[in-house]
Amino acid sequence: MQKIVWELDNLTAVGGHDLALAGDPKTIDGPHGSAIEFDGAGDAIFIAANPLAGWAAMTVEVLFRPDAAGLPEQRFLHLGSVNGDRVLFETRLTDDGQWYLDTFISSGDAMCPLLNEQYLHPVGEWYHLAMTCDGREEVNYVNGVKEASGAIDFAPLPAGQMSVGVRLNRVCWFKGAIGRLRFTEGVLAPEQFMTA
Repeated sequence: MQKIVWELDNLTAVGGHDLALAGDPKTIDGPHGSAIEFDGAGDAIFIAANPLAGWAAMTVEVLFRPDAAGLPEQRFLHLGSVNGDRVLFETRLTDDGQWYLDTFISSGDAMCPLLNEQYLHPVGEWYHLAMTCDGREEVNYVNGVKEASGAIDFAPLPAGQMSVGVRLNRVCWFKGAIGRLRFTEGVLAPEQFMTA
């Protein structure tokens, strides 16, 4: 089972790929090591690679901290193409300083948005997020707890690109920090998720 771990601990390269920057993201010290902080208005990194390309099943994990005063809808991880086949991690902020997870897969004519409105979490704290897909079902988790699932007829993503801190077309900027990404070819159980 192939695993790719990317530590977001610098603004030059990750996983052997050069980073293209938008705005002025910064490296910070986080509880799990260094991380990249985004201002929610124009900071992002872009990578000319898609670690999920060709995989029929996958687990994507993120260590992140959503901050207050960001946009109501934020796309903080985007893999694949801009509007075609893609995988997205998103947040929604509430008026009372909480957030909930939204994950999204688009594959051919099939789409599966998972909007976890009933699971609210406070901003300003670090979380582990995961999304799995076995080709038939998308499932997402916060801190190892399953929050939502839905059916998806998923075909492997073609080679593409990715962005962190914003959607690939530079809308829905993220305010907060991201420290580590892990991509696994196959579906992991919660007890197999990465630990800090």
